[in-house]
Amino acid sequence: MSVASAPDRARRHVAPRAAIVLSYQVVLRQLTSRSRIIGLSLLALVAPISAFALGSSDPSLDDSVRLIAGVGLGLVLPVVALVFAGAAIGDLRDDKTLVYLWLRPMDRWPIVLGAALAAGTLAAPITIVPIVLAAILTGAGNGIVTATLLATVVGLVAYVAVFTLFGVWLKRFIVWGLAYILIWEGFIAQAGAGVARVALRKYTRSILVDRTGADLDLADFSLATAVITPVVVAVAAIAIASWRLANQDVD
Repeated sequence: MSVASAPDRARRHVAPRAAIVLSYQVVLRQLTSRSRIIGLSLLALVAPISAFALGSSDPSLDDSVRLIAGVGLGLVLPVVALVFAGAAIGDLRDDKTLVYLWLRPMDRWPIVLGAALAAGTLAAPITIVPIVLAAILTGAGNGIVTATLLATVVGLVAYVAVFTLFGVWLKRFIVWGLAYILIWEGFIAQAGAGVARVALRKYTRSILVDRTGADLDLADFSLATAVITPVVVAVAAIAIASWRLANQDVD
């Protein structure tokens, strides 16, 4: 068998845009499971149902913001992002289908970016719609609605990227992801402002506080910091995941 020349190999190399689209399509089909979507949608309904119950009692703005921060941004958003983003590459690796993307002549970062975009495509409606609906149902005014929308979008971008990295790096990504959400963000990060700086939850909470003026603990970042830092974290997570994927063996 003759060895292909460098120009031949270059012509066969999949361009980054095409590689992103290919990865996106493969991962989107892999993630689109009826049971997964129904289960996570039912979880997401906890936010508007809780908000409706709270709104019927004429709550204060602080109470409404605490509910959105705790149930919507603290539970629904990260859990949905974890299930989709962690599985984006993690499931492909576990069922031995990642090798079909791996063996194609293309860079690794488009695979990771396409996988993250696929996870975000599925996670976005399951998180943004019910969480924003919850903000509306609290009856606390338009300020909490716009704040919730911004915080949810920013948080979704960051969580999807970070949990895509978990799926690339860790075999038990669900266990580690839940530990991060429930133990680190839920308990350890509540111990003080220093520790909370490495918890994405603090940034989404800070957006809510900045936009509404509500009283919420561990939410003292400026709006610029609360928006820019999660985006930077997302870019770094995708970059690290790409490096990891390029330097690991795939069965």
